[in-house]
Amino acid sequence: MNRATAKHLIERYFRQLTEGCGNGDCTNEFCASCCDFQPLDNNMAAAKAFELFKINAKLCDPQPSKKESETSANKNTQPDSKMSDTDLCPIKEDFSDVHYLTENTVCMILNFCEEEGDYSALIRIIGRIFSNAEALMKSFRKDEGDTTENLDASTSADIGKSENKSQESSEQMGASSASALAKEAPNERVSPSDITVDIDAIRRVYEKLLTISQAEAALVNALVYLTPNIELDLEYLDVYETNPNYLNIFIIVMENSNLHSPEYLEVVLPQFCKAMSKLPVPALARLSKLWSTYSPPHMRRMMETFQQLITFTIVSNEYDAENLVNDDETVVAATQCLNVVFYASILGGDVDVEHNEEDEDNSESDELTLHELLGEERLYKKGPRVHPLEKELGVRPIDSIRPVIPFEDFVNDSLNDVVEMDKDFTFFKVNSETKFSFQSCPFILNIITKNQGLYYDNRIRMYSERRLTALYSMVQGQQPNPYLKLKVRRDHIIDDALVRLEMISMESPSDLKKQLFVEFEGEQGVDEGGVSKEFFQLVLEEIFNPDIGMFTYDDETKLSWFNPSSLENEAQYTLIGIVLGLAIYNNCILDVHFPMIVYRKLMGKKGTYLDLADSHPVLYRSLKRLLEYTDNVEKDMMLTFQISETDLFGNPILYDLKEQGDQIPVTKENRQEFVDQYVDYILNKSVERQFKAFKKGFLMVTNESPLKYLFRPEEVELLICGSRNLDFEALEKTTEYDGGYSKESQIIIDFWETVHSFGEEQKRLFLQFTTGTDRAPVGGLGKLKMIIAKNGSDTDRLPTSHTCFNALLLPEYTSKEKLRERLLKAITYAKGFGML
Repeated sequence: MNRATAKHLIERYFRQLTEGCGNGDCTNEFCASCCDFQPLDNNMAAAKAFELFKINAKLCDPQPSKKESETSANKNTQPDSKMSDTDLCPIKEDFSDVHYLTENTVCMILNFCEEEGDYSALIRIIGRIFSNAEALMKSFRKDEGDTTENLDASTSADIGKSENKSQESSEQMGASSASALAKEAPNERVSPSDITVDIDAIRRVYEKLLTISQAEAALVNALVYLTPNIELDLEYLDVYETNPNYLNIFIIVMENSNLHSPEYLEVVLPQFCKAMSKLPVPALARLSKLWSTYSPPHMRRMMETFQQLITFTIVSNEYDAENLVNDDETVVAATQCLNVVFYASILGGDVDVEHNEEDEDNSESDELTLHELLGEERLYKKGPRVHPLEKELGVRPIDSIRPVIPFEDFVNDSLNDVVEMDKDFTFFKVNSETKFSFQSCPFILNIITKNQGLYYDNRIRMYSERRLTALYSMVQGQQPNPYLKLKVRRDHIIDDALVRLEMISMESPSDLKKQLFVEFEGEQGVDEGGVSKEFFQLVLEEIFNPDIGMFTYDDETKLSWFNPSSLENEAQYTLIGIVLGLAIYNNCILDVHFPMIVYRKLMGKKGTYLDLADSHPVLYRSLKRLLEYTDNVEKDMMLTFQISETDLFGNPILYDLKEQGDQIPVTKENRQEFVDQYVDYILNKSVERQFKAFKKGFLMVTNESPLKYLFRPEEVELLICGSRNLDFEALEKTTEYDGGYSKESQIIIDFWETVHSFGEEQKRLFLQFTTGTDRAPVGGLGKLKMIIAKNGSDTDRLPTSHTCFNALLLPEYTSKEKLRERLLKAITYAKGFGML
């Protein structure tokens, strides 16, 4: 729209408000001829005309008044005295003077096309603007909300007065059209101040355009032409550094709510994602911050758009070990774009970036390691990685209390089905500069897939330590010891394990990264995994025994917590930390019952008020009532900043949360401070000595692992503890048979009918007997791969098992009753290892 057009329209609104249209039956509430219209003086009419122009309000067709009829003959050379629609809209029909779009421009073009019954002008202008990066970048600006800013102040005395009047008399009208428009249609959630596009205006424009099929086709064609050009601009010309408003292009395109439709998925979105992935990290951070202000439906729409592109691309192609999904540019680019939405979801939700545990001192020696001498330092580099976008935004997934979109919704099942984790792991550890690894965007992977990556990392470290041991033994002339060997007595398992692990941790901590090999004194079992499971179970039974007093047990939650009054030394807590680390490292599941805050603290967060809900529920409810209390807190509660707890022997211990806390009453004004300090004491300060030793032991094994980078606290718990949901139907489907048995064998049919009839406790005993643990592994029992092998004909012998291989040796009993009786006796009284 040019200046003359805008001027004519505003003048027409002004005359409509002051003189009317001349139609005595007019029903337009913005027309002086309407019987319900309240008269306005010239200043108010000018301000109102300016406002009506911006919202594209209804204009009446002008009717000739009596006075105009009498003078029309004398004034027929003055076309403005009685103007037709064409006279009032002197726009070039090809709109060649439109070099960028605003909301009002689009509305004017739409009105013109609707009147003409032909959308060819709209299609041409969409094609020209949306295919040109420079034009699209300038479109829909906040500071150019409508074209009236291009009008000269002297165009009309009344128009000049209208702008002045609007500044003085109405909060809805600002000094410029941009501020007026911003106040007229404010965002539901305010966008970052450095974003120059009007998001709401873009959404209103798309709402109009996407109802017109020809317009949508024009959008698709224009974007097909635009996207390769902006990709080249970003890759070779550094256009964003030159003009940060280049980001507007991506903001505008992503507001199209139809991007998930097939025509976009096939031809537009793949190239667009490739271009977006070329944006520098600061630009992606700005985009993430903007999107974090969006409402959940808008954010979810963008997430689903990228997810659909990934899924659509994967199901449309075939991948294998030779044709990797990592080499598919569309899937990789869409994943990188999804990463921006992932961090937007974190930023837009509840975040805690403050309560962080102090990092352990991981300062490295200046001396060259053997890995560096061998040129393998990249494969064995220490510490978790930090994603560049995470660093730029200053927020981590662990900081998220409640994201806008649940983490689980970012997992793409189609991708997890086709990714080759052995290859992906190599890219992640060695070739990250040249090859994309999906482990660099772990939110898209499920815990089963990530666990495979962790398994490869652990195994490679084990093999590495084995190689180094062989090299050292050759140099020093000693007998090689490639395993972490523990020889223990069942009756003294804690003492034996503690002494051995403590010596190793002091003399050669790297030995903890060797493959674990446990031997029980006086028993013949060879450790192929099953003996280690037994070792872990016995250690945990001892350590969590309430009589020892290392941990307290909550009967309500069935969870254990560090005993702040424990008399045990720090070495005992270091041992349990090492045991947890070894369990993850050796792919063993432990029967431990910690609240989630333990895993959050291991990942670097301090305990806060919300963490009390599952660790100390009674205290949580009490503090919650305190915070919600509406009457006089000081008089009714009679609390001070001094708290009391009991020691190991039941004696009361007083602790001042603040200096002279017994003299400071808790009031309505300071109760939040009281709660925060109380929680900090219970979850952090009171157990600082115990937890620090515990974490030290855990990090001795996992400090070089990508565990912290790949997994969230709830996933770490699943890695350590497995799942308590036991789906024996899934186990039956994946079980294999050997020695002459098949799933059609009568003994096998009887066996599964018997197992399915067991109660919950009996099923857990069966799992313990067969696999060495009563928990399901990551992914459920369907991932267990149990084997049932024939062990002779009918006999009175009990069934036996190889827990190392999840194998059950089952004689071919002649009756179902005998099978049940023999099996129950075996799982109930089994203990110890022997050689068969």
